[in-house]
Amino acid sequence: MVAASELLPSLRERAAEIDGELLMFSDADALSALQTIVTRRPQVVALERMFAVTPRGAALINRIKADPSLRDAEIRVVAHNSDYRRIIPRAAPPSGPALDQRGTRRAPRFKITDSATAMLDGISGTVIDLSTVGAQVVAPGGLKPNQRIAMGLVDATATLRFNASVAWTSFEMSPAGAPRYRAGINFEDADPAAVDAFLNRHKL
Repeated sequence: MVAASELLPSLRERAAEIDGELLMFSDADALSALQTIVTRRPQVVALERMFAVTPRGAALINRIKADPSLRDAEIRVVAHNSDYRRIIPRAAPPSGPALDQRGTRRAPRFKITDSATAMLDGISGTVIDLSTVGAQVVAPGGLKPNQRIAMGLVDATATLRFNASVAWTSFEMSPAGAPRYRAGINFEDADPAAVDAFLNRHKL
């Protein structure tokens, strides 16, 4: 059970009739909760509904849903003051080609090896995929939509520096339980030929 610390006592009383061991974590201890969930693989993971709708709660839900070892864990949203209960469904496997949920691509985008690094306002990140006009990155620091940033693409051959803007972001947790941000980046004045050469060096 994960909830705001002030709600844990009432939730414990409401769960008194549950058979089996009940472990409770405050919302501030979500990372500890995740580590326990991954290690112990419980039958049920319950989140108080006010925590479940926060970015940290959504990230915890998505992390559990993405872990194949936790596919048998039921994710349940509950309320501290009512009988409200909702089970979070697992996403069905796609039946056809994946659709681009971020909009139509302006240029072909390719998955990148882990030998490439992105610098985002001086913070090191990982390039997930790349085109001559943009990239998807993962970084530990907070990024906000429409934020202007100084960006670099770095490898053993070259360092490309240019201006960019953040198109979208999502908060998530890494497999190790560390908070991070996934973001879509639009390049503003990058040299397409130089980016294309970088892409060809690291394209999967």
